[in-house]
Amino acid sequence: MEKQTLQVVNEFVTAVQQVDLEKLGALLHPDVKWEQPGNNRFSGHKQNITEVFQMVGGMFEVSQNTMSLAGVKVLAVNGNSAACVLHWKANRPGAVLDTDNIDVYTVEDGKIVAAKIYAEDIAQEDAFWG
Repeated sequence: MEKQTLQVVNEFVTAVQQVDLEKLGALLHPDVKWEQPGNNRFSGHKQNITEVFQMVGGMFEVSQNTMSLAGVKVLAVNGNSAACVLHWKANRPGAVLDTDNIDVYTVEDGKIVAAKIYAEDIAQEDAFWG
């Protein structure tokens, strides 16, 4: 189980770095549950892959396509869950995002079925995303 979890999450973060939407779609369960922290336009619970892609598309729009996963620092697995420390960067006129998040993914049958995101600097994220 842990080997599959590690493989799926590694493939997922690589696809995020490469902005490989086809691969991301293949790795996310259609009914993925996604928890995005903060008090901004993208915060809250997403109930399926469509809502997750709408959120990410909005993030690219707000960041003027500058949002990038600049680094993956840790990938730790426990059963069917994996925790990653991800470093995000983006900029837009008047604002910069340069922060770490801890993402916890749950994998079942080769797909990510849940993601819970923890923000290192929620004030920075809220200010950037508005």
